Amino acid sequence: MGQATATEIIERKVGNTTVALEQGDLTALEVDAFVFYAKENLELGSGYGTAIQTRGGDSIKKELQQIGSIGAGETAVTGAGRLKARYIIHACGPKFQEPQTERLLRDCTLAALRAAHGKGVRTLALPPLGAGFYGIPLPLCSAVMLDALREFLRQPTSLERVVICVVDRREYLAFKEQMEKL
Repeated sequence: MGQATATEIIERKVGNTTVALEQGDLTALEVDAFVFYAKENLELGSGYGTAIQTRGGDSIKKELQQIGSIGAGETAVTGAGRLKARYIIHACGPKFQEPQTERLLRDCTLAALRAAHGKGVRTLALPPLGAGFYGIPLPLCSAVMLDALREFLRQPTSLERVVICVVDRREYLAFKEQMEKL
C-alpha cells in the first residue's frame, strides 16, 4: 500500500493527545487499533480489506459475519487476528454525493473515536475516511475528520496518540493543510 515515505511526520498536541500525520500502511502500524472504512454489509472488499484478510486471518471475517451489518455513522469492533493491532474498528460512513455527506462523515469519525475510547485504546490510526473508493473529496475529508478529532479530544479520553495514515503525497498534502490549523 503506497510507496516509500518521502514525507515528514507532522505532530500536533490536542488536549492530552498527540495527533500525527504520516504516510504508510495502515495495517502494518504498531497501534492498539486502526479504523477501516467499512461497507454496510461488513465485507472486507479490496485495498486494505484484502490486506486485513490476507495478513489478519479468517478470525476477522468470522467476527464480521457474526455481527452482520451496520449503518452509516456506526462502527463494529473486531479483533485484528495476526496483525500488529489488537482491534480493528470497522466504521461505516458516506459515499460521495450522498445526502448529508459531511454530517455522516463527522458521525463516522466520532463513532470510531468513541469505539476506540470504549475499548481503552491508547494508540489509534485512521485512514482518510471515504476518500479512496467512495470518492469523498480530500479537502472535505481532511477538514471534517480533523474538526471531529479536535472536538473529541477536548474531553478526557484514553487516546494518547492518533495517527492519520495516508498512502500518498496527494492525501498527505490535504491533511497537512488541515493539521496546520489544529
